[in-house]
Amino acid sequence: MSKLGTITRRTFLFGSVVIAGGLGFGFYKYKQPIDNPLETDLADGSTALTPYLLIDQSGISIIVPRAEMGQGVQTTLAALVAEELDVTLEQVNVIHGPASSAYFNAAVLEEALPFSSIDTGAMANGMRNFVHVPAKLLGLQITGGSSSVADAYEKMRVAGAAARNVLVKAAAQQLGVSITSLRTENGLVISSNGETLSYLQLAAAAATIEPDSELQLKPRSEWKILGQSQNRIDIPAKSTGTAEFGIDVDLPNMMYASIRVNPNLGAAMNSFDASKAQGMRGVKKVLAIDNGVAVIASNTWYAFKAVNAIEFDWATADYPLTTASHLKAVEDSFTDDNQDSQLREDGDVEKALKDADQVISAEYKVPYLPHAPLEPMNATAWLHDGKLEVWAGTQIPTQAVKEAVKITGLEQSNIKIHTTLMGGSFGRRLEMDYIIQAIKVAVEMPGSPIKLTWTREEDMTHDNYRPIGMARFKAVVSDKGPTAIDLQLAGASVNASQMGRLGIPAAGPDIAIVQAAWDQPYGVENFRVTGYRVKNDFPISSWRSVGSSQNGFFHESMMDEIAHSKSLDPMQMRIDLITHEPSRKVLEAVAEMSGWGTALPEGHARGVAFSLSFGVPAAEVIEIAIIDGKVKIINAFAAVDVGIAMDPRNIKAQVMGGLNFGLAAAIMGDISIKDGQIQETNFHQYRSMRFYQAPAVEVRVLENGERVRGIGEPGTPPAAPALANAIFAATGQRIRELPLSKHIGFV
Repeated sequence: MSKLGTITRRTFLFGSVVIAGGLGFGFYKYKQPIDNPLETDLADGSTALTPYLLIDQSGISIIVPRAEMGQGVQTTLAALVAEELDVTLEQVNVIHGPASSAYFNAAVLEEALPFSSIDTGAMANGMRNFVHVPAKLLGLQITGGSSSVADAYEKMRVAGAAARNVLVKAAAQQLGVSITSLRTENGLVISSNGETLSYLQLAAAAATIEPDSELQLKPRSEWKILGQSQNRIDIPAKSTGTAEFGIDVDLPNMMYASIRVNPNLGAAMNSFDASKAQGMRGVKKVLAIDNGVAVIASNTWYAFKAVNAIEFDWATADYPLTTASHLKAVEDSFTDDNQDSQLREDGDVEKALKDADQVISAEYKVPYLPHAPLEPMNATAWLHDGKLEVWAGTQIPTQAVKEAVKITGLEQSNIKIHTTLMGGSFGRRLEMDYIIQAIKVAVEMPGSPIKLTWTREEDMTHDNYRPIGMARFKAVVSDKGPTAIDLQLAGASVNASQMGRLGIPAAGPDIAIVQAAWDQPYGVENFRVTGYRVKNDFPISSWRSVGSSQNGFFHESMMDEIAHSKSLDPMQMRIDLITHEPSRKVLEAVAEMSGWGTALPEGHARGVAFSLSFGVPAAEVIEIAIIDGKVKIINAFAAVDVGIAMDPRNIKAQVMGGLNFGLAAAIMGDISIKDGQIQETNFHQYRSMRFYQAPAVEVRVLENGERVRGIGEPGTPPAAPALANAIFAATGQRIRELPLSKHIGFV
């Protein structure tokens, strides 16, 4: 599918610089071992055997250095260590741990490579291995791209195995026996005669011993935890109200802040009048901060009230000022000058279109979308005694350290990030804006902990949104399926926008513009996918499943139109076209689950969609009923293939959540712009799906894939097209624009 000749020189420019230019020492640096960050502030009586394991009087603590946003990552990653360490999840504490480059994520960079996730060729695998070099040098401790399990699968198991190895060696020394006579179970080393030593008893001695250079990881046949459904570690505290989210942080002598910045995103503040706010109850201080103002008060409510009493003179935005003008910019971007990539060009599309007796075509549109997590943006910062501490829900704690260094001038060693639980994110907490603001306020109020909390209105209107986008296609279709497809996709660059705010160069084409379109495993003789970059200063970023979210709708609505143009069964046509066996099997599974092809009650219909995203083939069928001319979603069926299912029940939960997230956005998700400002300020205007609207969901997890994969995002892309395709099957109405509620009612 991918042709090296179609990849522009810019694609590999940054990688070439890393190897041959200013970072020529890179490979040497890459091979250096990373210091264990747990040893920096190690308390007396505590032992850190690896960066992922701490043993002290409180027991065994496993470090899970990825953000827990409700996706269950704490449980699954802890299980990787626990399995090899021979302890149960009930025996361990789980903590996020410090912000450290030791916890860099290499797998997250693989999605940006110009190779299909199912391309197992030597060049593709070689490039995947190569990106581990810049990943380690960048040291980004990041949660995203459904990469946590894939990145941790070996390294955290090795951490557990290494710790177990030195604990057994320490026991052999103390007992004066051979290592082969010892076994481990439930945190104990047990001799052949039944004598036991706990890991706590052995930890100090084990820390002085080097592990074997080659460690044997447990074969799957010996797994006791992995591959089994586990009780989520984070649920008891969340159920009892004792879990600490960022918004729950409470420190002695804390003061509280809120902010208001220019609603014309990114534009400056000309002036402000805070005379009314300064005299309000509880107000301590009013500060100009970047393109807005912060109010510090004795509680959050007082800060909210005061910041809304300030009068502002705002500068205008640099981007188009209306939704219509943003859409016009997208429409105008389908030109050669704006071409960003053409990663798929099979056969001779131009000739096939020219020679065809009939060509079908259509155009699709999607709006901007916010992340809208239930916990609004917040962070607590405390500058004291020459040190800075920050408490925040963040997906990139190492970036928070870098921002703190720039603001305070402190050394990294004097900055500590406490990563809390997060009340949702969907990509929003990859940004640094709220953390930067909290640190800047703390610098103005040294000695006092400052909790900064955004109002819901500030949160909704100052997001970095999923980009508005369009797709156009032309196709030639025979009685068996498509013989030629020309698919064109236009959107702004998430990479350039998001990485620019982080100060990270984003050279070359943005794969997100064509993600889950160019790399879909459909065998069509003549198939071209072209991405066009929209030039726009409107702030955008990663939204759950990134480019796959809109391209899933574009691509699979297109495939449905192609099937129906020749009265082909849309499920069977997809199965016949698929060239990747695991992908075919998820389609076959969802067909069987949903009873595809069997009779339905009058007024009911089914729609199907498939998407390969983040390496996970996912197929979904949505069953609807038309009631008094409105759509009622009845059932949803999903089949996914994660390669190896670490925790089947949690995988099913993530697919259910992703599917419902996608359905809600498809039905009613929409952000509009008027006079340069976002119009949807709260959930009364930006609605979400309610319980009564949600379908019954059945999920099947398959394990035919080539490698272990993550599942936080792949359940989302097929949801919108499956629903739209069901609506067409029921009504004959082909809806090519989201949200669907613009064109049809929902019960």
